[in-house]
Amino acid sequence: MSSSAPSSSSSGGGRRRRGGGDFDGPSSSRRRATNEVWPEPFIEALATQVAIDASRSLGRIHAAAALSNVFQVCSTWRAVSRSELLWHRLTTQIWGRTDRLLDTWRDEYVYWHTTACNFRTHRSLHTVLQFDQSDVDEPDSLMCRCLAISLRHLACGFADGTVRLFDLATRVHVTTFRPHHRDRLGQFSRAVSGIVIADARIVFASIDGDIHIGVIDRTPAAISPTRRVHEGNVMNDGVLVDFAGCDRWWVGLYAGVPGRAFHIWDGNSEELVFVGGSLTDPESVTGWHMLAEPMEQVGRVRVSSRESAVACTSLQLMVLDLRNQVVLNEEENGVVWIVTSMDVSNETYIVVDGHGVAVVRRVDTMEEVCTFTVTGAAQRGAVGCMNMGYAVMSSGGAIRVWEIEHGQYLYRFRERIGAANAVVANDRYVAASGFDTTLHLWDFGA
Repeated sequence: MSSSAPSSSSSGGGRRRRGGGDFDGPSSSRRRATNEVWPEPFIEALATQVAIDASRSLGRIHAAAALSNVFQVCSTWRAVSRSELLWHRLTTQIWGRTDRLLDTWRDEYVYWHTTACNFRTHRSLHTVLQFDQSDVDEPDSLMCRCLAISLRHLACGFADGTVRLFDLATRVHVTTFRPHHRDRLGQFSRAVSGIVIADARIVFASIDGDIHIGVIDRTPAAISPTRRVHEGNVMNDGVLVDFAGCDRWWVGLYAGVPGRAFHIWDGNSEELVFVGGSLTDPESVTGWHMLAEPMEQVGRVRVSSRESAVACTSLQLMVLDLRNQVVLNEEENGVVWIVTSMDVSNETYIVVDGHGVAVVRRVDTMEEVCTFTVTGAAQRGAVGCMNMGYAVMSSGGAIRVWEIEHGQYLYRFRERIGAANAVVANDRYVAASGFDTTLHLWDFGA
């Protein structure tokens, strides 16, 4: 195995640049005193800082080229490239990975670097996911309302309240979660409004406010049991229009009853810890219609890595601290937001306005990272998502990709799936559901 770091295709082969470049290492030809020794911890710290600086200023895939410059200084510096501590730090800082899936942290870093390069150059494997539809009674039951993804699983929530789970490694439908339904309040009152995949649990909510938990078993059955952890009360709370979360928190966005827009649960104790907020008050009547009609999305909520939630309606966007249940930032736009375009990844969020202008901001400060224009969004709307490096938007029957460090347009997916009603992504996969009930998966790490 080579001891040098991986390099991106745009780095000129990883050769050390001369002439005072930002990431030039000390010249290997410079004469040093015989007693001049560079301690290994210092070199590791320097390499880490050089890589992080390159990642922040040029983009994550450029960190490898900067590391290559450092390792070419001399054999002593090159030896640091074998440090597992170094690769652990870099994998965590640059790729946000705290759990190792491969044999070494260097392998882990190389894998995510390669996957990000694949994402940038559109090297992917496309699959249409298959599942048994013989147990579906009504045509509307096959309408996929939402998607959630982890490194191992894709969960699809349908209009009849069921959640189907797919294994991403095999592309196989492994189990179905069916909730304990109560009396229907409308045709779509049982429809899944949001899903959280946390460790070995799957948590999902329906429009009528019920929340269920299922266990992702290593030996799944055709139908997996669920238990209801919260019974919705539509008359008191309104309609649960969206639901999201993480290991620690679950957050529901409601519309229908003024002053009760946000519900926050402690994911460990499963207890409701907060109710309040007026974000969706102007859309209260529209929220009630969601029980019986396939309405446009009233609002959307997503959770960041900083234990905060970003929520938006067509009129307003808000950032909420989940630990202290206080509003951190809020923004009212001069034009409407396209609610289905809003998404959060790690510490950034994206949203598209009615003119098709997408803006990427940092969650904690709302500082603008970049902007770009989404083709067709102004006429047909946009359904979108993002991962740590890229934005994926479906509009006008096509799926397009931008990098979110500078807002550069990259490419359009070759597969035209028609209008999409849900799109989700992580750093390896993109999944989309079409109005024709098909489920599509693109794998950039295969």
